[in-house]
Amino acid sequence: MSILRLLKRNLAKGQDTQTTTETVRKITRELDKLDAEHAKFIACFAYLLSRTAGADHTISREEISMMEKIIMSKGGLSEEQSVIVVQMAKTQSILFGGTEDYLVAREFRDMSSLKERLALLDCLFAIAASHDSISTLEDNEISQIANELRIEHRDFISIRSQYRDHLAVLK
Repeated sequence: MSILRLLKRNLAKGQDTQTTTETVRKITRELDKLDAEHAKFIACFAYLLSRTAGADHTISREEISMMEKIIMSKGGLSEEQSVIVVQMAKTQSILFGGTEDYLVAREFRDMSSLKERLALLDCLFAIAASHDSISTLEDNEISQIANELRIEHRDFISIRSQYRDHLAVLK
């Protein structure tokens, strides 16, 4: 659910603007706890997860749940923070995907090590496999992201092969 839709739903339920404003302030305070560089890293990471999850034009509950778990474990965020980050990344990916995709990937590539990029690639496949089947659209999107991150093809294939039982193209 988009942030805008959530806010509209809360207002429709009779919550006043003051309550909504306090909710936004709480979210901002949660995210302000993060170091600026770490926050930027997590934002790029989460955006790329969302980009993969939305490649087939739907983001399932399983994918959202997996993204939250990954952001908590890989990013060291609290559950509240990970929920917020995933929702924001999902919304941004839906609204600005295509326009921002390459820019975010390039920014992540420039701030990350090869080890971190390979870890992200593994997470992208885990997100796509979270509903037991990696669609061709998701597989192609992950391949595109790997190219944008300048991950060598042999590394891509090595990680992809770990998820071969989930690849729709092989079923």
